[in-house]
Amino acid sequence: MFKKILIANRGEIASRVARTCHEMGIATVAVYSDADFSSPHVHAAQEAVHLGPAPATASYLNVDAILQAAKQTGAEAIHPGYGFLSENAAFARRVEAAGLTFIGPSPHSLEAVGNKIFARQTVAKLGVPVIPALENPSSDPAVLHEQAQTLGYPLLIKAAAGGGGKGMRIVRQEKDLADAVAAAQREATAAFADGTVYLERYLERPRHIEVQILGDKHGALIHLGERECSIQRRYQKILEETPSPAVSAELRSRMTTAALKVAKAAGYYNAGTVEFILDAEGRFYFLEVNARLQVEHPITEWITRLDLVREQIRIAAGEHLGLRQEDVQTKGHAFECRIYAEDPANGFFPSPGKILAWRAPLGPGIRVDAGVEQHTEVSVYYDPLIAKFSTWGQDREQARKRMEAALRQSVVLGPTTNVEFLLDLIAHPAFMSGETHTGFLTEHFSQWQPQQRTQLLEAALAAVLGQSVTSRTEATPQAGPETPWQRLGGWRMGA
Repeated sequence: MFKKILIANRGEIASRVARTCHEMGIATVAVYSDADFSSPHVHAAQEAVHLGPAPATASYLNVDAILQAAKQTGAEAIHPGYGFLSENAAFARRVEAAGLTFIGPSPHSLEAVGNKIFARQTVAKLGVPVIPALENPSSDPAVLHEQAQTLGYPLLIKAAAGGGGKGMRIVRQEKDLADAVAAAQREATAAFADGTVYLERYLERPRHIEVQILGDKHGALIHLGERECSIQRRYQKILEETPSPAVSAELRSRMTTAALKVAKAAGYYNAGTVEFILDAEGRFYFLEVNARLQVEHPITEWITRLDLVREQIRIAAGEHLGLRQEDVQTKGHAFECRIYAEDPANGFFPSPGKILAWRAPLGPGIRVDAGVEQHTEVSVYYDPLIAKFSTWGQDREQARKRMEAALRQSVVLGPTTNVEFLLDLIAHPAFMSGETHTGFLTEHFSQWQPQQRTQLLEAALAAVLGQSVTSRTEATPQAGPETPWQRLGGWRMGA
């Protein structure tokens, strides 16, 4: 087993990996940029190495600096977390060439599944359904329009490399096609240094289902059930659950069998997900493989009682998985909500700034994976994820109610967050009945506005600063000094 691991990431995932390493008796090395010198993930590790300036290209994507940090601290392995370099085959090869272990799939597997066009072609040969697509669109607008007619509208333009919604455009009319392709190519080039795009038939109101897989270097490969990730904004997830309310035992069997077939063909080991689109008729289609630990992995940990980071480390160290498929028993239901510093009433625009007050929820069946604490600065340079709240219940409704309690208990003062939006989301009748799909927010929340933001923020600010909550008129003078209880006024948790 490794004695020391460098965590090549930041925020909540770096802290989360460090936590498991500490439980396993493994020393950890954090890395940080100028913007993150006081970040909680830095203090979660025994050692920390400065990488460079705030921009990710000069710090968390600086391969030379990361490898040098591993060398100078004596780390034996590198855990990439998610995002940044986690699915970069070239980085994995550099890690191995430096005599270190990459805690993730092999570079070969990363290459096999990293390009969506190649992955589609490989999966189709296995007999796994894929969405009809145009994989080599012409650069000639006239020819492109003719090609698009073979698929029909609406169409979805997708970048061949990367993920996170970058380089994606929905095209509903022929007149918009050429401009949308050009815009998607520009965005893909900026995000992934690869402007290759392809066209895919766009499915209306589908569900996004992913299957968690786990395999070792000795050929063992299992699945840990599915997660539904249909609640998305800008093609990025904000709420996930497991199991999916739309997946029957029979459908689960077919989808997980297909996922394992895909993973086996890629020679896959370590943790990852095979992702599918599920249409309204119950037909599923291969979407892509995410060759890393997913943001939403805590909900799978809730229902399986497995620590996926521990399994990742064990597999990377060459140990046998030690689990057969029949050993995996799931129980209950789990949700995850991603808490972002963003404004849902303003197109989910990022809301960077200092966390003036932070209080995480507590209670049965509630877990918090946080990347902030009081006085942490939410930087403009990185994803504005503050924390992840996940809840478990004996059934879906108990898990949902616990999530509602968690959101109401939380205090995040400073940046605008999506907490109020999430509360309204999980209370929506369509959500409560499990009628979710990737267009859910557009259909039900396109005009959403907060109901109590001003009052809640004023009350919370008064509580934090020890000032009384008063009206805008002059407060009535009090006889004698105020007690702490008087200074709190009418504020309470979850008001």
